[in-house]
Amino acid sequence: EPNTFGTHEFIELCRRLDAEPYICQNSLASVQEMADWVGYCNDVTGPLAELRAANGHPEPFDVEIWSVGNEKVGKGYADKVRDTAVAMKAVDPTISVTCSGSHGPNAHIEPYLFETAGEHLDLLSVHEYWIPNFADHQTPDYLSCMMLSEKPDAHIGAVVDSIEAAGLGERLTIAFDEWNLRSWHHPGFSGHHPRTVDPQDPEVIALIDARNKSLEPSLYTMADALFCASFFNACLRHADDVTMANIACLVNQTGPLRVHPEGIVKRTHFHTMAMYAGLLQENVANAHIESDRLTHGDSSVALVDAIATVDDLGTTWTVAMINRHPSKSVCCTVSIGGAPIDGTFRATILTGDSPDAFNDIEHPNRVAPEKTELVFDEGTVSLPPHSLCIVELTLKK
Repeated sequence: EPNTFGTHEFIELCRRLDAEPYICQNSLASVQEMADWVGYCNDVTGPLAELRAANGHPEPFDVEIWSVGNEKVGKGYADKVRDTAVAMKAVDPTISVTCSGSHGPNAHIEPYLFETAGEHLDLLSVHEYWIPNFADHQTPDYLSCMMLSEKPDAHIGAVVDSIEAAGLGERLTIAFDEWNLRSWHHPGFSGHHPRTVDPQDPEVIALIDARNKSLEPSLYTMADALFCASFFNACLRHADDVTMANIACLVNQTGPLRVHPEGIVKRTHFHTMAMYAGLLQENVANAHIESDRLTHGDSSVALVDAIATVDDLGTTWTVAMINRHPSKSVCCTVSIGGAPIDGTFRATILTGDSPDAFNDIEHPNRVAPEKTELVFDEGTVSLPPHSLCIVELTLKK
């Protein structure tokens, strides 16, 4: 690793993407090193500001969000978090600091982290991938994926409970800074058991080939699109508690974008992200949902999930509705303030010709949002199978 992509290049990338830079420190570094990185990015004057200017950027980078380490646990780590947060905020009191809270299916957070460092933190990092590395290099089918779609809501709720039990509910929010339906697929190369390998070894070649399963276009179906919508709904229902959510990866592997030598393929969940980012209103409304259950084996989830958002004037509503059924349309009744919606309204619908539809280089728009109109008859509207529908409702005050 030549380290040719460093702080300056990262900040430039964020500016080009109109993204907020978020720097995760290596927890093996010293407290002074971590504090100095904040100074290098944010100091206006002084030796570190002069060094940054000498490297080509006189103005401060103004990085606001910093993490102390990644996926670490233990009392020694909690001590390091406390000392580092204090040192970093001494350099720049305006920054927000997070650290490893929970990673994996167990949302429990050890009380000593809160006791030791809680008063110095602003966010708590949470990571989860709901499909682990593919067993026997296989991945679950559509319905099996849908059976996972209520787990983000439960996971967030459990972390919130831990924060509130520690008496930090007014101080800490959640940074869900790694999430995805699918985990990284790297069999035989667990980071917990590093080993030197011969790249010519047939076993190693087979494992690398299996790792490339993550790049297979047919993996990323309507299951990914609808799970992504379910995850966003969970975050929005907990909007007071979840203030950051970053999908991992962004590009290739399990990311929403597949980059290849001839261009870019937008995977199904890219469109979910774009629809939520571009269509929802700024305020989340309370929504009461009654739904039948969709079952598969011994598991079940709500057949329909939804989130309602509204503008500051209370006149423009945007409702996102998910029909998780693989093959059947679902009739829903939508009311706002007790009054059923009636009329024809603009909508954007994401679906495919089957629940297993996917985009690839040859067919980059097999799954893509379609602008249409939805007709509500005394509140009732029909949602297509395996679909995300976002409808824009303008009401008289």
